[in-house]
Amino acid sequence: EPARPLFFPVSILKLTLLSVSTFGLYELYWIYKNWSFVKERENLCILPFWRAFFAYLFCYSLFKRIAGSCTEAGIERRLVPGPLAVVWIALWLGGVYLPNPFRLASYLSFVPLLLVQAAVNALNQKVAQDHDPNNRFTRINFVWLIVAGLFSILIIFGALLPE
Repeated sequence: EPARPLFFPVSILKLTLLSVSTFGLYELYWIYKNWSFVKERENLCILPFWRAFFAYLFCYSLFKRIAGSCTEAGIERRLVPGPLAVVWIALWLGGVYLPNPFRLASYLSFVPLLLVQAAVNALNQKVAQDHDPNNRFTRINFVWLIVAGLFSILIIFGALLPE
């Protein structure tokens, strides 16, 4: 049986495009999937759905687990879980609490996850070289990109229009 990746594999491009086009909802899916991998691998009694639902409370511990796994495997990418979690939470909440057009900054909430995912991809490649890197877009991914992408464009234009 081939080795399984330790965390959710996804390409940087796919993570970026799906995060932006879904207003960050893909980021919650990303967190859910990573906690699912942790639950299965470590046989933990956790509920990944609620870890994703309350992502603000659990993103730091996820980032810390990933950083620790990278260190244990000898991956040289240095992750700093605390600042990455703070930046992700601030950007995510900015979409809720900042006035227009500043709330558009929340579209950048995927950026801290790119650093984490780059480390995850390096880690997964080291421990499970033959794993599926999840770099292909499925039909449902394309539907999300088109529908949510068009909606995103409308929101951006609406945020930039004078009141």
